[in-house]
Amino acid sequence: MRMRARFGSATAILGFLAAVTVGAPSAIAGPTWDGIKAEVFGSRAILDGASVIKLGAPYRPDDVMAVPLSADVQLPKGQTINTVSFIVDENPSPVAAKFDLGGARDHAALTTYIRLNQQSDVRVVVETTGGELYMSEQLVKFAGGQASCSAPPMGSPEEIAANMGRMTLALQGPRAVASNTVQRAEFELNHPNHTGMVLDQITLFYIPLLMVEHIELKQGDDVVLTMAGSITLKQNPKFAFDYKTNGASEMTVTARDTKGAVFKRTFPIGPGS
Repeated sequence: MRMRARFGSATAILGFLAAVTVGAPSAIAGPTWDGIKAEVFGSRAILDGASVIKLGAPYRPDDVMAVPLSADVQLPKGQTINTVSFIVDENPSPVAAKFDLGGARDHAALTTYIRLNQQSDVRVVVETTGGELYMSEQLVKFAGGQASCSAPPMGSPEEIAANMGRMTLALQGPRAVASNTVQRAEFELNHPNHTGMVLDQITLFYIPLLMVEHIELKQGDDVVLTMAGSITLKQNPKFAFDYKTNGASEMTVTARDTKGAVFKRTFPIGPGS
């Protein structure tokens, strides 16, 4: 069963980047990427991002249900980041996640975790606030076994339901004590992120699609980032990010799934937290 789901609601494609014509020289040309380019990006030019995007991905991941993809972005002087998007060419939902960053930043480091359905090129596309697009890409091998988008979720339905909506936010490294200091953190949301492609072995019906479509993190009143998700994100979506402190003592996270369920929690982020 083949789905070409995109991030966003179950019935509509969320707005994304508007697009590219030419891939970076090392990109693997082929009908899959060509189709994604045409459908998702349109006709805007894309620049080789090898000098501005450090893409990290395991060549042959041990766990295809939770493959880490990272992007360390450093733009040229005078440019700032608007969005950072992770793409997995051969997954049913290629656009895994799009991060919209708050503040005027020329550097950002993000890590997210995806389901890998088969061998695929993975890509990071960065859009600047001035409208330039940069891309970096890498091939990721598939170690074998069941395609992860159709693999059953971990845990019983009762356990999944009982834990859904729980969140963790862990600050990494020393706590920032001054404003405008870079702090790193990792966020995780308990949510099955059902793909709609998993057959229930008891009922013999497919488990309905239910995915995390939107997450917003705010530092006080300032938006740190928003994320548009997809079924390519792993069960219990998780991502790490850095941000510049603004003196706020709390970070509020609001998440929404495709059934309209909203999950919200406020975390202490001050020096003593």
